[in-house]
Amino acid sequence: MSLAAPANHHAATGKPGSRQEIQLACFRVGGEMYALDIMKIREIIKPQKMTPVPKAPVFIEGVINLRGAVIPVVDLRRRFSQAVENQKKTRVIICSLSGKIIGLMVDEVTEVRTFTRREIQPAPQYMKGRDADFFIGVCRVRGDLMMILDIERILSSEEKIDIEQIRQAKSLS
Repeated sequence: MSLAAPANHHAATGKPGSRQEIQLACFRVGGEMYALDIMKIREIIKPQKMTPVPKAPVFIEGVINLRGAVIPVVDLRRRFSQAVENQKKTRVIICSLSGKIIGLMVDEVTEVRTFTRREIQPAPQYMKGRDADFFIGVCRVRGDLMMILDIERILSSEEKIDIEQIRQAKSLS
């Protein structure tokens, strides 16, 4: 499933890069709904044969070979301390993260929705700690709140270094 960029993503001022509307891919992790800007997503695939990585953080599911590229996969269920259940609807969202490609394993991708900037609120300020940094905002979908992920903060800088080492080690083997 490939996601296309929005046709008109310039703000009313006409300035490039300042989108008035944003398209979000909505997905489920455990019992919670999350969203991610589709501009960060390359594609969404079904889970593939995963190669485990010794000594990787617990939330690294392993690496996959996608058209010749070795891609580390982060299991968001483990990252967010949710129960891990493999289901028919489980998907891997292939994303760009600081110029690198990474997969995010989720329980289900539900839809792509368009939101205006006014419909998106900042993440609640009462959320504290490192895990609160995962979210850049919140929006309402059918009466429920959905957290919007900051893909750049899913991994700390130390974990980003480890991911790159994992990718290089598996490419050599």
